[in-house]
Amino acid sequence: MNSYRIPEIAKQYTQYDMIQIHTDLPDFPELRTRLLFAFLNENNKLSSLSELFTLATALVQLGLDTHDLVTVSNEVKEKKASRSRQLKVLAGDYFSARFYHLLAKTGQIDMIKQLSNAICEVNRLKMSSYTKMKQLKMTAEDYIHLTVEIKSQLFLSFSEVMYGANKQAWPEILRGFVRCELLFTEIFRIETISKFRDSWGYWHISQNGTREERKQLQGEEVDTTKVRTLLHKYNISSQLYQLLNTQMKQLQDFVKKLESDKLQSELFHMGEPFLRFAGEHPKVLEEI
Repeated sequence: MNSYRIPEIAKQYTQYDMIQIHTDLPDFPELRTRLLFAFLNENNKLSSLSELFTLATALVQLGLDTHDLVTVSNEVKEKKASRSRQLKVLAGDYFSARFYHLLAKTGQIDMIKQLSNAICEVNRLKMSSYTKMKQLKMTAEDYIHLTVEIKSQLFLSFSEVMYGANKQAWPEILRGFVRCELLFTEIFRIETISKFRDSWGYWHISQNGTREERKQLQGEEVDTTKVRTLLHKYNISSQLYQLLNTQMKQLQDFVKKLESDKLQSELFHMGEPFLRFAGEHPKVLEEI
């Protein structure tokens, strides 16, 4: 059985001086990568390829996430900011190229096609999300659904190569973990008002608030005091804790149905940070 060492292997592609000195990279997709590796290793026919497939998928995800950090406008003329923007574009292209090279040199043409189709679906979902946001038609439920689907697509593309009962379990468990991770992030996101725009809380208030409250959210200048008042009025923090708690329970039920005790143990270990976080905030959960 292969031991998990994907982040260490990926460093040979991500830790270049030019990138580290002049720009920042997004977080490595650690949770999704660990999940995919664990499931692939359950299939004897795929275990020898689990490291290759997981590394390639992590790199292409990193490439997509890096491109997402590129600002829409190129109006910034300051040399340092301009160089950072250029390197994000190049780094994203490089990570995507490495995924192709890794799979092509081992003859995994079908997997290249599979992941390429998933990339197309990711881009389609991003356009759908962007359009809803631009037209102010996004709901809080839409936000969770679309974000989870965007983050899951590359990894969902492996559903067809899963074995037996895992083939049915993989999509639900993957989405469940991604949803937990997203809700976990959203809970901390509302603590920083500068990151509040286009968050779950933002779309929830836009969906349920008064016309005046929606105008406050959509203005060019963000009034920190007013936003914090709205967060309190609509119990955004408590609702996010409730959503996370509900999702954790559903995820636990899915994991318990897996046939492999070893896989169950691995997944419960991966979910421990969410359970520990909930345990550290029992009063919040009791108030829900």
